[in-house]
Amino acid sequence: MDNAGNIQFRPLTGSKMPLPLIYHDDYSPDFPAEHRFPMDKFRLLRDHLIESGLTTDAQLLRPDVCPSDVLALAHDPAYIQRYMSGDLSREDQRRLGLPWSEALAQRTVRAVGGSLLAAEQALQHGMACHLAGGTHHAHYDHPAGFCIFNDLAVISHYLLESGRVGRILIFDCDVHQGDGTARILANTPDAITVSLHCEKNFPARKAESDWDIPLPMGMGDDDYLKVVDDLLNYLLPFYQPDLVLYDAGVDVHKDDALGYLQLTDAGVAARDEAVLRHCLHRDIPVMGVIGGGYSKDRKALARRHGILHHSAQKVWLSAGLN
Repeated sequence: MDNAGNIQFRPLTGSKMPLPLIYHDDYSPDFPAEHRFPMDKFRLLRDHLIESGLTTDAQLLRPDVCPSDVLALAHDPAYIQRYMSGDLSREDQRRLGLPWSEALAQRTVRAVGGSLLAAEQALQHGMACHLAGGTHHAHYDHPAGFCIFNDLAVISHYLLESGRVGRILIFDCDVHQGDGTARILANTPDAITVSLHCEKNFPARKAESDWDIPLPMGMGDDDYLKVVDDLLNYLLPFYQPDLVLYDAGVDVHKDDALGYLQLTDAGVAARDEAVLRHCLHRDIPVMGVIGGGYSKDRKALARRHGILHHSAQKVWLSAGLN
C-alpha cells in the first residue's frame, strides 16, 4: 500500500505478463453425458480460450488442492469428511444433484484451490480469472444446487483471518441467489455479500445477503447494466474493499436453460467489463469466477463463459497491468 493506504499493484519487469488464468485438468472428470450439469464445460472453456488465441496451455496456472483445514474455515469438518469419503446421506445427495465419485471429490477440492490461487494472483497483480468456481449454493454443513464446497466463503475466511485483507466484497451476478455464501458469511461483517439474481428462481427459500437485488424475469441488457453501474458506484466507495470476488455467472443469458433473464452476448460482455473497470478504476484488486451456465450446446456454453476471460483481457491491457 502507499502512504494513503491504497493498494499498489506489483510492477512487472521484463517481458509482458499475461492475464493470470487458473485451470486444471481435474476440472472435467468423467461424468454421465446425459446429466444436466455440464461437467465438460471447463475443459471446453480451456480449449476455447486456447483456440481463440487468448492463452496457451503452458500459460495457464495450475492450482494445488485446497487443504482440509482451509476448507474448515467455512465448512463443518464432519461434512468435509462425509463428502470426501462418499458418505453423504440420501437427502444431501438429493440436494446436491451430482453423483459422487473419487474423481469428482478430487475435482472439488482442486477447484477451491484454483479460486484461492486466483485470489492470490489478483492481490499480487490486480486481476485474475479462474476457469471454474462460483459454488455459491454450498452451505456450512451440506451441499446444494450442484455446489459442494463454497469457494467464495472459503477465500473470504482465509484472507480475512490471515490478515491479507481487511475487507472483502463478493459481487455475485449469477442468476441464482448466492444463498450458501450469504448464510456462511452472515456473521462475518468484513465479508460483504452482494447478490443480483432473478427474483423468481432457485433457491425457493432465499437467504439474506448484505445486499440482495432481486431482478424481474425477462430483464434485458440496458436495464441490467444500469443496475450494475448504479450498485458499484455506490458500494465500492462506501465499503472500500481490499478485494472483490466477482461471480460472472452466464445463466443470465437469454439462451440459458436454467435462467429467466434476457441478456445477450454483448450484454454479458458489457457487464463483465463494467465490473472489472469499476474495481480497477478504484485500485481494488478483482478476481473472476465463472459461476453458473447451462446448455445442451456445450461448446456454445463454453464460448459464453469465455466472455469473462476475453473481457478481462481487454481490461487488463487497457489498464496497463501487463
